[in-house]
Amino acid sequence: MKSENQLELLINDIVAIHTQARVYAVRLVNDALVQANWEVGKRIVEDEQGGKATAEYGKKTLTLLSNELTQKLGKGYSRSNLQNMRLFYLKYPNCQTLSGKLTWSHYCELIYIEDESARQFYEIEAIAAGWGVKELKRQINTSLFERLLLSKGTDHKAELLALAQKGQIIEKPQDILKNPYIFEFLGIAEEKTFLESDLEKRLIRHIEDFLLELGKGFMYVGSQQRITIDNVHYYVDMVFYNKILRCYVLIDLKMGKLEHNHIGQMNLYLNYYKAEVNDEIDQAPIGIILCQAKNEVMVEYALGGLSNHIFASKYLYYIPEKETLIREIEKLQTLKNHKKP
Repeated sequence: MKSENQLELLINDIVAIHTQARVYAVRLVNDALVQANWEVGKRIVEDEQGGKATAEYGKKTLTLLSNELTQKLGKGYSRSNLQNMRLFYLKYPNCQTLSGKLTWSHYCELIYIEDESARQFYEIEAIAAGWGVKELKRQINTSLFERLLLSKGTDHKAELLALAQKGQIIEKPQDILKNPYIFEFLGIAEEKTFLESDLEKRLIRHIEDFLLELGKGFMYVGSQQRITIDNVHYYVDMVFYNKILRCYVLIDLKMGKLEHNHIGQMNLYLNYYKAEVNDEIDQAPIGIILCQAKNEVMVEYALGGLSNHIFASKYLYYIPEKETLIREIEKLQTLKNHKKP
């Protein structure tokens, strides 16, 4: 007779085989569904509309088509879904560009992004980060593309092209920043007054959402991490580790406007971490001060001459209008153009 350990190993092997087979079967079904929906969209655009991508395809015609297909094929052919298939083909006319790593539900979100550069960015990021549909929807709704573009602070066209072609590449400390950070998952009203400690507690309770908002490579270390210097205790609000940059990321939460002494405080924290906490394999730590408002000129002067990586970024309790972010990007670009000699 086989021992209990041998039997357990056999059972685990069989479970793994079946699990792998189910995953493979789901992937095949998904690929077939995506391909079939693309083909349906192609038929609607080319056969029913004579191939004119800009032509109006009447609601009445789609409704009749939906009724007939539902009777013959069952669910999945509602008028809205047929419209999605039509738009799917228009946005992805080359079926060779479709990814087997994205589901039909992913594409139903992507096809409604008008800006091609933004659509390409979200597609790349969804594949690279393995976003589910829920995560993809949040990143689109919170305008991740525009926020990353705004945080770059460099040439608009060059950064737009880089994000669209490669997604978010993290190679240096500045690459992990967003401007602003969005905490809509906390459910806090915009006008509500909050203590820093209360905000911190809420972020910890929603740590998975917060990690998603922070971005790639973040791991949570802890909150209120104590630093002791000359018998005086200081506490860093939240500490993370970024495995891509291989460094600690210290976050301080500030209510209201950023003050110059907040930057000095963060500089102290970073110097301590470099000397007392870092291992040989760790890169220099990064400090991010999250505040509700900041004066860019004050920040520029306060950071002048500091060797540590310190950044200040705003946070919001609500999802900003995309148009507002785009105006901010254009304003930043205009200011930079004026500064050129």
